Amino acid sequence: MQLELLTIGDELLLGLTVDTNAAWLARELATDGVSVVQRATVGDDATRIAAAVRDALDRTGAVITTGGLGPTADDLTKPSIAAFFGQRMEFHAETWDRICQRWRERGRPGDPPEANRQQALIPVGAQVLPNGHGTAPGLLLEDAAGRWVAMLPGVPREMRGLYEDELRRRVRQRLGEARSVIRSRTVRATGVAESQLPELLGDIAQGVDGMSLAYLPGVEGVDLRLTVRGAAPDVADARLAAGAAIVVARVGKYVYAEGHIDLAEVVLAACRARALRLAVAESCTGGLLGARLTDVPGASDVLLGGVIAYDNDVKRAQLGVAAETLAGDGAVSEQVAREMAAGVRTRFAADIGVGITGVAGPGGGTAEKPVGTVWIAVDILGDVRTYGGRLIGDRAEVRFRASQVALDMMRRALVAPE
Repeated sequence: MQLELLTIGDELLLGLTVDTNAAWLARELATDGVSVVQRATVGDDATRIAAAVRDALDRTGAVITTGGLGPTADDLTKPSIAAFFGQRMEFHAETWDRICQRWRERGRPGDPPEANRQQALIPVGAQVLPNGHGTAPGLLLEDAAGRWVAMLPGVPREMRGLYEDELRRRVRQRLGEARSVIRSRTVRATGVAESQLPELLGDIAQGVDGMSLAYLPGVEGVDLRLTVRGAAPDVADARLAAGAAIVVARVGKYVYAEGHIDLAEVVLAACRARALRLAVAESCTGGLLGARLTDVPGASDVLLGGVIAYDNDVKRAQLGVAAETLAGDGAVSEQVAREMAAGVRTRFAADIGVGITGVAGPGGGTAEKPVGTVWIAVDILGDVRTYGGRLIGDRAEVRFRASQVALDMMRRALVAPE
């Protein structure tokens, strides 16, 4: 199956909202063997919406749209596409009942505003895709020639939920059982430069067993993505699993996970397996390490707490960093990071203490300690490991990279000790 994606909204064209919907849908459709041959974005204009749908149907016969299904006057997707299909709009009582029920579930008084009734207007002949994540239902409209348009909400959470709940199975039914898929599997590495990976991978640097291998660098490290095309789903999954195992064996200690798992989740699992509790002391990262850890559900059984020690007085009073150390070595130094890690471990009676100090920029750097200079210490029951270096990027990137280095230091100490 081939289809096109059409995202709708002035905010997308103006750059006020980033279009994540098309990227997500393209990935999900590929896993089921659907080829997305073109993506387009149009504003909230009825004529342009209808023209874009017409052109897409002429090329592929199938379109998925997102956006323009809300209750306001600029939500024109339904009437525009209904008019193109030659269908009038009619009030759908069952949809209105669902909207009213969701309104009450959210604890709002009275009935929904009259504007919400627009969401219960449905093109004649359309299949309603109930939205369990919001008020705007999805729709599936098909003509006599078998050409079809699926309309999904623009809110990413609603769009994804409705696709999973309602549209995916309908797409699979149209594909039939003997479908071939495009699927990928990602091996996540950190602490290694992209240019080093081909040397580690050797003869599989370009691919494994006919599967392509892509290198995707970012602030977290480098993701290695294997992709298989044109295979049955079970065959694709088996090939990807075997290929990923080969990549992991070659890259070795730099691999921390597969898929979309964050390094914080890996570290928490390692601490949990060894019954170790953790506390963090952060200066330049300003609580980012703690935030990444607490983003993982269940982190409370590992993370005890932390101190944002931005000011030197806080480093002294809350973490016990010596005034002599601060005066002699400076706040951004190995010894201060060591004392921060030891101090937070002692203060919280933790097994692991982490100290991070640095110059995130854009100002504050010196010739001796330029912007990006970071010192990190990880104290595990008195066994201390340190890192000192200069991280690249803007302020946000330096802070994130520092948190990633700290997490990787813990991972290597707990999971893959050298």
